Amino acid sequence: MVVHFKQADKRIAANAFTLVEVMIGFLIFGMVTAGMLYGYVEANRIAEWSSQSLAAMSYASQGMEQMRSAQWCAEEFSTGSGQGTTDVLPMTNQPDGSWGYWTNQVDTLDIPTTGAPINVTNYIYVTQVSGPPVTPGAPLRRIVSRVVWTFRLTGKLFTNTIVTLRAPDQLQ
Repeated sequence: MVVHFKQADKRIAANAFTLVEVMIGFLIFGMVTAGMLYGYVEANRIAEWSSQSLAAMSYASQGMEQMRSAQWCAEEFSTGSGQGTTDVLPMTNQPDGSWGYWTNQVDTLDIPTTGAPINVTNYIYVTQVSGPPVTPGAPLRRIVSRVVWTFRLTGKLFTNTIVTLRAPDQLQ
């Protein structure tokens, strides 16, 4: 048996990738991978911010519901010598000098997390409302629940606010 070896043609040997083409391929692959990692990190950061903001909004709702569930009897409030004994929605001077009730509560966000807890402060303001949208003689109070919290990845402060109006309890 006779075997003949054919010498490789120079055209066939030149069909491989050059070093420059391989380096450009690696560069494109690196840019695509970096873009995917950046997208993943940003999606994770946005999800973290959303969970903290939602927990802060829930905390603001809790403060709002505490004030909305307080008993307020307008009849006893207007009987002469100040607030009645069943008026649990008090009106006092606020820090800025305006008339109304305010309080603050410091707590931590109720979210599963590692590391230090995230502290929040809930400021609740109750003010008497009067003016054109309110019927004359009809008492109405505005309740504002404002939660201030710090986003731990950036250190920036954020505020979630809920505002509602409340009329007095109905008498039987």
